Amino acid sequence: MGASDFAKLPHIGEAVRRKEDYRFLTGAGQYTDDITQANQTYAVFVRSPHAHATIKSIDLTRARAMPGVVEIFTGKDIDGKMGGLPCGWLITSTDGTPMKEPPHPILAIGKARYVGDQVAMVIAETLEQAKNAAEAVDVDYDMHDAVVDMRTAALGPALHEAAPDNHCYKWAIGDKGAVDAAFVNAAHVTKLDLINNRLVPNAMEPRAAIGMYNRATEEYTLYVANQNPHVERLLMTAFVLGLPEHKVRVIAPDVGGGFGSKIFLYAEDVALTWAAKQINRSIKWTCERSESFLTDAHGRDHISHAEMAMDKDGKFLAMRVHTHANLGAYLSTFSTAVPTILYATLLAGQYKTPQVYVEVDAWFTNTAPVDAYRGAGRPEATYLLERLVSRCGWELGIGQDEIRKRNFIDSWPYQTPVALQYDVGDYLGCMNKAQELAEVAGFEQRKAASAAKGLLRGIGYSSYIEACGIAPSNIAGALGARAGLFECGEVRVHPTGSVTIFTGSHSHGQGHETTFAQVVAARLGLSVDAVDVVHGDTGRVPFGMGTYGSRSISVGGAAIMKALDKIETKAKKIAAHLMEASDADVEFANGEFTVKGTDKKVTFGQVALTAYVPHNYPLDKLEPGLNETAFYDPTNFTFPAGTYICEVEVDPATGFTRVDKFSAVDDFGTIINPMIVEGQVHGGIVQGIGQALLENCVYDQETGQLLTGSFMDYAMPRADDFPEFKIGTICTPCTHNPLGTKGCGEAGAIGSPPAVINAVLDALKPLGVTEFDMPASPGRVWEAIQSAKA
Repeated sequence: MGASDFAKLPHIGEAVRRKEDYRFLTGAGQYTDDITQANQTYAVFVRSPHAHATIKSIDLTRARAMPGVVEIFTGKDIDGKMGGLPCGWLITSTDGTPMKEPPHPILAIGKARYVGDQVAMVIAETLEQAKNAAEAVDVDYDMHDAVVDMRTAALGPALHEAAPDNHCYKWAIGDKGAVDAAFVNAAHVTKLDLINNRLVPNAMEPRAAIGMYNRATEEYTLYVANQNPHVERLLMTAFVLGLPEHKVRVIAPDVGGGFGSKIFLYAEDVALTWAAKQINRSIKWTCERSESFLTDAHGRDHISHAEMAMDKDGKFLAMRVHTHANLGAYLSTFSTAVPTILYATLLAGQYKTPQVYVEVDAWFTNTAPVDAYRGAGRPEATYLLERLVSRCGWELGIGQDEIRKRNFIDSWPYQTPVALQYDVGDYLGCMNKAQELAEVAGFEQRKAASAAKGLLRGIGYSSYIEACGIAPSNIAGALGARAGLFECGEVRVHPTGSVTIFTGSHSHGQGHETTFAQVVAARLGLSVDAVDVVHGDTGRVPFGMGTYGSRSISVGGAAIMKALDKIETKAKKIAAHLMEASDADVEFANGEFTVKGTDKKVTFGQVALTAYVPHNYPLDKLEPGLNETAFYDPTNFTFPAGTYICEVEVDPATGFTRVDKFSAVDDFGTIINPMIVEGQVHGGIVQGIGQALLENCVYDQETGQLLTGSFMDYAMPRADDFPEFKIGTICTPCTHNPLGTKGCGEAGAIGSPPAVINAVLDALKPLGVTEFDMPASPGRVWEAIQSAKA
């Protein structure tokens, strides 16, 4: 079945109410911390209070004597007994050498490298007893200078022996010679320096894990708040613990948000799994919010310089970019791919810029590891590019919309100068619809009304593109990926005609239990309620790669579609037997099998029952049962795109910025459930505006202490920070997956930050403010105004 036929099926495009919401709204969800095992103990981690220090000694005497203590482990207990946490993507430097890949121990061995680095694990009968004993662990540290600013990291003390200058890699993409030549002949060059501020993910549910061991079967079980349990198991067994994979079961039950921060294999997960065997008891650990601030993988943190060369009419000739990327103290699971493969390859954007050259220097610092956070490289690329494009327009006296329209790609497929090939799109269509939704024609009137109140009004544009469903595996492998990027789907039809789907994708807020059910119900002519979805358990679900990069429907859904193709093929043979016809003459639609040119028909339910009650059944030709599995490895990325338009009002007396209007038009290809898509876009926009106006993770430059370690210091967005969003879509179906879908989970967080900051700068232009970095907090905006006045 092609994507165009699929889009016409019942249930596709319907705003079906989410099936999973009833259990969440009634408190029936089961998260990791809700689970209690028999004879369970509790773990607390002793963490370094210093950003960079040698561990001279650890005295456990007082702690071991505390009531309820079961065991305490330190780095000495695991040294030589297991590997460190692996990095899942190898980057090769421009000189042909592999990136520096220092060890990442489960518990610190000899040295602590950031505030929050785990130094010891205390296990006790109760959580309170574990906390009390942890406070009694006496660690003697020899402190060193902290490396915090990546621009001067090469001059600081080395974090790792493997990287004496704290440099991990220098990576580049594009034709530098061609770019430099284009700049020589440019009529105008626009330059921009900017910082993409570090963020703390702050998922609603903190990380949690329960490690278990069965001595009789020599099997381990790990309950964990994670986005991809199969990958967690693979990394832990193959690279760290050296265990047979079939002896480890990883279960990710209900997960309360992730935004990328729960993709990764964390030290705590491994420590609990290993220690459960050592004490032969279950161990639970639940991260406290203060620990989350310190130890969850952070996001963003780029410092970049960008230049655009143009002709006299504002047509783009070439772009060059240099970025410093902060990796933190250790390499996280996919950290190295974020500022390279997922960032630089998107810097062509929606524009037909003939040449692009990007260089990236990645650095180790005494801060928490940095990895994928909602968008993962795509928001960083879009922020840089869209800020630069608006600046190009302002410098040439061309409107933000017009500079984009002059440079939009207008034919597909389109090969960018930075490796990617876009299959399809309609960027001008997105722009035009966004301008209609935003009522751009009335902007000057609204601006005058704001001025009458003593406020400054500005408008900002952002035309983003992202690459979703990272693929294909063979090309990703050639680029350094150390894992496959396929997905698996199993369709199990029961005798009564109901269906259970087993998917390697994982839902932690996306609504898979509804959208996947809609796909199956549409194909088989069932009600959505007749389809159940199972995920998150390596003991029940075939090997899959989990959820990240807006891949679930386009990759996981495509795997289910391939399994459904097999189901339909076999079901037609059974139906042909029942109707005494050739299976070549059998057609299937709306839950019924018919024979061409006759009035014969049987229902899907009749076929399902026959498959499991094979009386008078050609067993020599057909196996009983109706159960199929398929794997899907995409041939290309999918490329959602859109235009976002933001209007803000700025109070010049206080610097306070209010988002007054926000309009977003996205091209997600075929949409399965518009209500869920709208919710995803809303959530992404909120996170993007949060970064643009409020959120900022800050470390002390001298000590490496986290200064924004709680919600008292780290400003999270609230409902009254936002207007009502105007959301629209257009549809150019993806050309290479059977659903025509593209992915929608990250778009809002990608497109919104530059739209907001461009709007703020547009408002401040009359005062002479030309640039500043996120977040546009009242203090920062007020200081920028005062500096411009001076």
